[in-house]
Amino acid sequence: MTSEFPAQFACNYQCLLNRLKLHGMQPKTIALYSHSVRRAGDYFDYRIDDLTRLQLTDYFVHIVNSLSWSSLKHDLYGLKFYYAQVLNKP
Repeated sequence: MTSEFPAQFACNYQCLLNRLKLHGMQPKTIALYSHSVRRAGDYFDYRIDDLTRLQLTDYFVHIVNSLSWSSLKHDLYGLKFYYAQVLNKP
């Protein structure tokens, strides 16, 4: 599945999947968080490792306007997990 992504994103995405499993996340949570990271990757041309606060704000406004509050929450928590557990950033 990750072969369709740029190499760096694919590597980090696989790391995300591994970390989610090692943290004992339920399959539905894994699916939601991984989808949120893929969606953000698609939106930002797979360069999500150093997003600014403004970029994230614009992205979340886009999510609320085009999808729903529920999607925003899933994306927020998925990206928080990605940044904290994969990139080791607060």
